Amino acid sequence: MRIPAAAVAGALAIGVAALASGDQAKPTPSPAAPASQMEQVYLVLLKKGPRSGEENPDRKAIQEGHMANIRAMWQARKLIIAGPLGDDGDIRGIFIFRVPTLEEAQALVASDPAVKAGRLAGEVHPWWIEKGALPEAGEYCVPRR
Repeated sequence: MRIPAAAVAGALAIGVAALASGDQAKPTPSPAAPASQMEQVYLVLLKKGPRSGEENPDRKAIQEGHMANIRAMWQARKLIIAGPLGDDGDIRGIFIFRVPTLEEAQALVASDPAVKAGRLAGEVHPWWIEKGALPEAGEYCVPRR
C-alpha cells in the first residue's frame, strides 16, 4: 500500500516542528508502548555541522557518499524516508528510521559521510506514531527508472 505524499509530509511536518527545539535523545530504556496501535520509529534532524560553512575540496565526494549511504540504508530496509528541507535554516534535512533501538539509529547517523566530515550533525529522537502511518522501510523512496 502506498501512502499519499501529502499524508507523509503532514506527519513529518508535525513531528519536526514538535522536535525542532528539543534536546538530543539519551539512550534510556523505552517506556512501554502507549498502545498496541503505536510503534516507535526514530526521527533524525540533520542540522548544520561544525564544519558546514568551511570550503572543502572534497565537498562533491562527501555529498555523493551521503547520497550513496541513503540508498544503502533504504536497501537495508532501515530507512523509511529522507530528504532535505527547503529553507536555509540550521535544520538541513531529516531521516526517519525503523530500527529496533536508539543506539542503532545513532550508529546509522554516525556512519553517514556528511556527518563524519562535520558538514551535518544528527539529532536522534524516538517518535511514537500510529502503525501504518508511514510506509515500510525501503519501500517509499525506491529509485524510479
